[in-house]
Amino acid sequence: MQPLGAREGKPFECAGRRAPRRFELRRSEDYSGPFSRLPSASVAAAVYRRPVPDALLDDLDAHQRAAVVSTAAPLAIIAPAGSGKTRVLTRRVAYRVREGTADGRHVLAVTFTRRAAGELVARLGALGTEGPISAGTFHAIALAQLRRFAAERNREAPRVLERKARVLGPLMTSRGREAAAAAAGVSDVAAEIEWAKARLVAPERYELAVRAVGRRVPRPAAQIAELYARYEVEKRRRHLVDFDDVLRTTADLIEGDETLAALVRFRVRHLFVDEFQDATPLQLRVVRAWLGESRDLTVVGDPAQAIYGFAGADAAPLVEFERAFPGSETIALTRNYRSTPAIVGVAEAALGSVETGARERPAAVRPDGARPLIVAYPDAEAEAAAIADACWRAYADGVPWSHMAVLFRTNAQSAGFEAAFARRGVPFRAGDASRFAARPEVRAMLDWLHRASAEQPGRPLAHLLADFAADLDAPATEELLEQGREYLAVEGDGADIAGFATWLDVAGASADTADASGSGVQLVTFHRAKGLEWDLVFVTGLERGLVPIAWATTPEARAEERRLLHVALSRARDELRCSWARSRAGARRTASREPSPFLGALEHEAVAARVETRPALDHLAELRTTLAAASPPAPPVHRARRLRR
Repeated sequence: MQPLGAREGKPFECAGRRAPRRFELRRSEDYSGPFSRLPSASVAAAVYRRPVPDALLDDLDAHQRAAVVSTAAPLAIIAPAGSGKTRVLTRRVAYRVREGTADGRHVLAVTFTRRAAGELVARLGALGTEGPISAGTFHAIALAQLRRFAAERNREAPRVLERKARVLGPLMTSRGREAAAAAAGVSDVAAEIEWAKARLVAPERYELAVRAVGRRVPRPAAQIAELYARYEVEKRRRHLVDFDDVLRTTADLIEGDETLAALVRFRVRHLFVDEFQDATPLQLRVVRAWLGESRDLTVVGDPAQAIYGFAGADAAPLVEFERAFPGSETIALTRNYRSTPAIVGVAEAALGSVETGARERPAAVRPDGARPLIVAYPDAEAEAAAIADACWRAYADGVPWSHMAVLFRTNAQSAGFEAAFARRGVPFRAGDASRFAARPEVRAMLDWLHRASAEQPGRPLAHLLADFAADLDAPATEELLEQGREYLAVEGDGADIAGFATWLDVAGASADTADASGSGVQLVTFHRAKGLEWDLVFVTGLERGLVPIAWATTPEARAEERRLLHVALSRARDELRCSWARSRAGARRTASREPSPFLGALEHEAVAARVETRPALDHLAELRTTLAAASPPAPPVHRARRLRR
């Protein structure tokens, strides 16, 4: 007889649920204890033994385990930086599939990047999760559903407009060349339309919505609202949908068709959403459409890392999860496994009094480390040179190039570091700005701008970029326009095509300076650093006007700047070095700078931090050993050529 249908060697089950502890069944004749004296030694007996190891739970802390095994629905997991967010999310999916409370064939995991979706699927595969787990971004999943809907009903699949500029550009230039010249740019207007759609704001409500939140707009709100309305009409005339329409149409179809809704909800029975603090009201509407009356929702996120409000994201549903989803439960992870206590303290200090809901200040698990440094430099060139030298010294001390990163608020700051690193012979991997500037198609675009400038002497760069956006269509166009906006923000009235081309050339000329192994110090903006981590991190340009950015004038915008700084600081594992410059030069002038108003709290926390103490002689011996074995990197090829000349 086998109790409760259990089989030998299988975990004990009770009333259809796993027992809280794990047991093993074996026959009593193999056991010399008291049960062996029973009249029938062949009767199977449940014998208490050591708990069977559980690969999904044994290496989790108490809060992580609670989040994994919770039966609450809906459930929000508040996961601060370094708390094991992805581990907890994948373990919860795997645990529920194993325990039979979720069917892997009907699990849908939603992420915000393809990379995150790929990592999630790979981790679930490594955990041995049964069933083809579906994972992807909001837009990818919604578009796949729309195409499936069309195929099942013999309708034409939606034609997706990849870039709004293709429709919006001609509409702006059709108003006359002078009107187009006065525009802030096609890309800026497209960004405003995306913000409005993400916030569920129709063209006729755009002006009111902008005033309600005190949003900084690139041109009069009435003009943007008019262009928004014309864009929607023209798009419909061409039978096109943009990526925002993909989400809206998916929600519309599910909400308006009971048969379709039943089919979608049959396929999607267990919904998991990562980085929930970055969800927009439009994306939340899609989540609710997928759920219907179901409550099987798990979201993971961190209110302290909500840094996309400018793009329409709204962290309120996560901060007030139980209000957004009545009857739900929130579990907060409370330990940081990434950074030293001093780094955690400084990163938390950046938040100030920012509201983070149920989130608790995480406790660092790692032992004390180096004290975070805050350094002022006379100018931006000195800052870049000192950091390049510090990276070289760190490499000589045994830190791999790829374990270091330099973070800055805007892409425009990258060029100075690239030049300094090239001079010092430090390999680096720059952000997208540098790599894309070296592409042939971008060089062709710069040639176009040069010709346009020659044909129209004195025409402002902002106007040339508006013409360019309307006349050209290439994959790198949006990136070039983004660079143009940042260059214009830095240079203002002094901006011209020659300065812009030179600025991009500096980045492009030194883009390929990684060492032979393909590694290098990462140069990246605060926003693009999110989700990444390094042993040694330099957080630079901590000056008023950059941190917080000059146009962050409302309380909400300044709070988002604090969260953005928190994200940057929390990327560091072992060492954190912060800096600012007393002056910063543009293409034509040098401006005095003041320290960021956020620096005081960081400095206070850094000074008060407990740090690792090491015998000086032991440390000196280690340094000598490392330096003796280290070989300095070869200088970049382009620099070597200059030296030969």
